[in-house]
Amino acid sequence: MAKLKLTYFDFDGGRGEPARLALALGGIAFEDHRVAGKDWPAVRDQTPFWAMPTLEVDGKVVSQSNSINRYVGKLTGLYPQDDWQALLCDEVMDAAEDLGTRIGHTIDLPEDARKKAREELVAGRITRYLEQFQARLKTAGGEHFADRRLTVADLKIFMLVRWLRSGVLDHIPKDLVDRVAPLLVRHFERMTGHPGIVEYYRRRKAA
Repeated sequence: MAKLKLTYFDFDGGRGEPARLALALGGIAFEDHRVAGKDWPAVRDQTPFWAMPTLEVDGKVVSQSNSINRYVGKLTGLYPQDDWQALLCDEVMDAAEDLGTRIGHTIDLPEDARKKAREELVAGRITRYLEQFQARLKTAGGEHFADRRLTVADLKIFMLVRWLRSGVLDHIPKDLVDRVAPLLVRHFERMTGHPGIVEYYRRRKAA
């Protein structure tokens, strides 16, 4: 087995969390290297594309969260082998990444501009994406996004929905997902109660 080191910010969420969860659920040993926000400027130039997460595999470093998700998904059996199911998995992950990036671009805006930008996102793209995620989930059987089983796509949406419902994003109503896509809320609740995920966060708190 390759020696793995996953590097991301020091919090339980964001782009790096699906890969952490996948490796933990798959029982794959890895170094969970966490970077404090204040240290990011010093680390940034060492990353391939000025971005985290990064994954070091036997000393070779790659980045881009969904590429990492696919790789660790294959290592852990959490990525479909069937080409069509893999495409469905990728579509959901890439759409979630796109939405997360668009929200992320509003974080450092001045208050008035941030409010305007986020209200426009809520009225347009966020609502549209949530509706489409729900439709994809329903078409796939209602419980998982691809392969009728847990994949990295589920972990990606789990993190996105948790972020949107957390209340930390001002001008994005924390009940938006509940109102627009209740099937995603049920998916989120199943993920939250998944025994492997429960155990992962229990160990995190105990560490």
